[in-house]
Amino acid sequence: MRVVIAAAGTGGHINPGIAIANKIKFEEPNSEIIFIGTKRGLETNLVPRAGYELKTIESFGISRSLSIKNIKRLIKTIGSINGSKKILKEFKPDIVVGTGGYICISVCLAAKKLKIPYIIHESNVLPGVATKLLAKNAEKILVGFEEANKRLPKAKEIIVTGTPTKVNKLNLSEEEINLKKEKLGFNKDLPLVLVFGGSQGARSINTSMTEIIQEKKNKNYQIMWAAGQEQYEIVKDKLKEKNMDINNIKGIKVVPYIYEMEEIMNIADLIVSRSGAMTVTEIEKVGKPAIFIPFPYAAENHQEYNARALEKKKAAKVILDKDLTADVLNDNIINLTKDKEKLKEMGKRANEMSIKNVENKIYSEIKRGNKNGR
Repeated sequence: MRVVIAAAGTGGHINPGIAIANKIKFEEPNSEIIFIGTKRGLETNLVPRAGYELKTIESFGISRSLSIKNIKRLIKTIGSINGSKKILKEFKPDIVVGTGGYICISVCLAAKKLKIPYIIHESNVLPGVATKLLAKNAEKILVGFEEANKRLPKAKEIIVTGTPTKVNKLNLSEEEINLKKEKLGFNKDLPLVLVFGGSQGARSINTSMTEIIQEKKNKNYQIMWAAGQEQYEIVKDKLKEKNMDINNIKGIKVVPYIYEMEEIMNIADLIVSRSGAMTVTEIEKVGKPAIFIPFPYAAENHQEYNARALEKKKAAKVILDKDLTADVLNDNIINLTKDKEKLKEMGKRANEMSIKNVENKIYSEIKRGNKNGR
């Protein structure tokens, strides 16, 4: 099977694309797969590192505001349809798979002109503009959340497959969790709260967490906090103002980035984070209670929709960014961590929402959508 995957911008679009490519390669080692992206996003790093060729086009998200800059971007995006057609003609794919986002518009419209079938995978509860625009002519839309179904009335076929992720539930015993906590320098008898806001960090979360630590509000819980590569130094300087050494605070570990995220998620008692589709999927899969603080500027506010899906099932608490303060966050953490049974129940509910055999389902639908049968 020859497959083109359109994925660009953030890890939330690119990592599912890579997971899909890896599954196809596992099932069909002789398959040929290339990615189409841009020269600006994380795809320039993530796709080659995963071992796949990346072809690039000049495509941009469409902004509603009128400016010379946006008009130029619109012209380039329209022109990128021809660039996509050229790549597709040369590669001759059996099928195109888009993982949402602006890049899909250029690539899938080109595929339609060339009569190449395309499938869209939509990770979010609230489908993006690109997915809605392309739904009518897609062979099918694969969605990460069941709630997305009713928001795609023009789609020919919608299948709930879930979203592929590298994070898994490790089913650790209490003894194993305690040993891992102690190895990291934490007290096994105090709740461990994992805090992160994506690879670049989340400024509002970081501001609140910094104040919590400065004022020593976290007396009854411990913190494992990924502040983000760009914001780590800012946090370090802020703590230094209170004569705090970021590398030596009892019960608190602050790092730019957590590379062992699977392990840390599995030993954490509570997670505080944004609510991108990938993060929500991982939390469901591991089965952990969460406090979500949706990114307020996400397209069409889709992060809040993602978070509310878990809140509705009593698996998470949602704090809107505009309501976030150190006191509000600290009070919510304390109220949850003091009730172990409630934490366990929330985690159980989250895991019940997790969709199983995601990669198998997606691969099966791609095979069915491949009209050439190769």
